[in-house]
Amino acid sequence: MKRNNTIVLLVAIAALSTTGCETVKTTSAGAVGVDRKQQMLVSSAEVEQGAAAAYEAELKAARDKGVLNTDKAQLARVTTIAKRIVAATPAFRADATAWNWQFNVQKTKELNAYCMPGGRIMVYSGLIESLDTTDAELATVIAHEVAHALREHTRERVSRAYAQQLVLSGAAAVTGVSEGTANLANMIGEVTFQLPFSRDQESEADQIGLELMARAGYDPHAAVTLWNKMSAAAGAGGQPKFLSTHPAPKDRIKDIEKNLPRVMPLYSKR
Repeated sequence: MKRNNTIVLLVAIAALSTTGCETVKTTSAGAVGVDRKQQMLVSSAEVEQGAAAAYEAELKAARDKGVLNTDKAQLARVTTIAKRIVAATPAFRADATAWNWQFNVQKTKELNAYCMPGGRIMVYSGLIESLDTTDAELATVIAHEVAHALREHTRERVSRAYAQQLVLSGAAAVTGVSEGTANLANMIGEVTFQLPFSRDQESEADQIGLELMARAGYDPHAAVTLWNKMSAAAGAGGQPKFLSTHPAPKDRIKDIEKNLPRVMPLYSKR
């Protein structure tokens, strides 16, 4: 590394220490043993505000197009499954059941879903219709996305983006990381729809999601059948949007099968 770049990096690190960077543990380890500590540069409150704005923008866009919650039966099904998943979240976060959880379905052929910070869930109807998902398979997707929210992966990715900005700017003009709700909403939208989660984050969401669905009374083996369906959809032509930001299904299935013995006792107790 050149000397000038080293100086820039050191200055940026110093800026991180003065702008509120903290090491946090967002969730309990659970039976699956997720215990990685995370570096955060923005607060949960800031990300919550930005997520609220970003989610409302998505709802408005879907509503204006006439594709929001058009099938009441689908919405009822998603809501029922999601509420069971949410009821299991205290195993990882005691505060999660008090979040302002929202459940919506968007009419689209895309195979995708997301959960923004604070419990703002959207399921795309393509997941239900094109894959003919069972309740347990749908619970796999919802639990996975809820796990991302519990672990505050969006906050972590936004923090990393800010850190990169500090490095690129040399931290010369940085006096704080807060850019306002509108800018945070844009960044949250970007990381939700365009930027992939890291391998660590995906692994954590798979592990926590598997435990959540087991605790909620959904057979964790459905995670395997779900990813087999995803793989088949990819092989049939066209990459499902859900897979564009996720590891290959065959690799994911291997990891899921390794974790099944940890969560099956929780399902068996139901």
